[in-house]
Amino acid sequence: MTVGAAPPSTHARGRFRPTVATIDLDAVRHNVSLIRPAGAALMAVVKADGYGHGASEVARAALEAGAAWLGVALVEEGIRLRDSGIDAPVLVLAEFPPGSEADALAAGLTPTVYSPEAIRAIAGARGSAHPIGPVGVHIKVDTGMHRVGAAPGDAAGLVRAAVAAGLSVDGLWTHLAVADEGGDPYTDRQLERFRAAAAEVAADGVRPILHAANSAALLSRPDAHFDLVRAGIAVYGLSPDPALDSGAAGLRPAMSWTSRVSFVKRLAGAEALGYGLRYRLDRRANVATVPVGYGDGYARALSGRASVLIRGRRRPVAGTISMDQLLVDVGDDPVRAGEEVVLLGRQGDEEITAGELARLAGTIAYEVVCAVGRRVPREYVHVG
Repeated sequence: MTVGAAPPSTHARGRFRPTVATIDLDAVRHNVSLIRPAGAALMAVVKADGYGHGASEVARAALEAGAAWLGVALVEEGIRLRDSGIDAPVLVLAEFPPGSEADALAAGLTPTVYSPEAIRAIAGARGSAHPIGPVGVHIKVDTGMHRVGAAPGDAAGLVRAAVAAGLSVDGLWTHLAVADEGGDPYTDRQLERFRAAAAEVAADGVRPILHAANSAALLSRPDAHFDLVRAGIAVYGLSPDPALDSGAAGLRPAMSWTSRVSFVKRLAGAEALGYGLRYRLDRRANVATVPVGYGDGYARALSGRASVLIRGRRRPVAGTISMDQLLVDVGDDPVRAGEEVVLLGRQGDEEITAGELARLAGTIAYEVVCAVGRRVPREYVHVG
């Protein structure tokens, strides 16, 4: 027996589906204020469209709360920040791709370099793209992450090559591989290598700002703070790892994700639901359809594992999540079409966190929020 479909309603032009990610910019401001260390500046990392939260909006809120730098992964991301009117220092966290140097420098983006080729390319592009003053670069040192970066013993030579090419070496940095795993001695070894490289650079009379701490080290390793810390996931109110939850106390998640029931039907016991018929009712129940699925970033791996909140109660996702819809077993609750469904966030006294969804899907909280797709509109609240 069909209980009902969603009632007609009036929508803004182009907005019909009731699924939305709400971003609390006051939470971003709170988080930046909370984690900004007394003795170091803070870089808010807003790559991947601000971890799915919206890069420009988060960047403005973070800067208002005291962030001094912004970090991005791509030249295109930095240019979009400039196009949105943001003029704060922006560090690109990998070398500029060949051919992008002039555009990047024209936008005032700060390069990361770790190879002689990148130094030559930036020096060659700086004349027309950056006619006033030397280009400031940050040298990336690979102390053990082994993705990109110069070997610690090569850092001083790279600094000398950059200076000889007419560049200003404004920063020296590294990235920590296991800072989110508590007191792992590998972090100690990485920091020792970084300090040794910085000492060699200083012996040549160059004293750039030093930075090594990501969110995990920011929360757990004061000895890694140096002159600047790079805060990513903590800006968005999420812990880098469950082992650091105590250090992340006080952070406020900035994203919530909601939808509304689109359809409800009453089914007899022994009925099976969804693709593969993997969820079977053991009694009569109301089953609610929610218009969200893995096409929106709600992972198919959550099938049969996750819950949503309806009427302030946890209700199981019933069966296989499809691309555009999922089903919820609401038991005998007289749920109606149009009622709010919380996929991520709080409703009443209950809360579903990104960490919870990450554990259920076998991933990390970073991926949960980054995966929320672009067809899910973002709405911003508490805009300063």
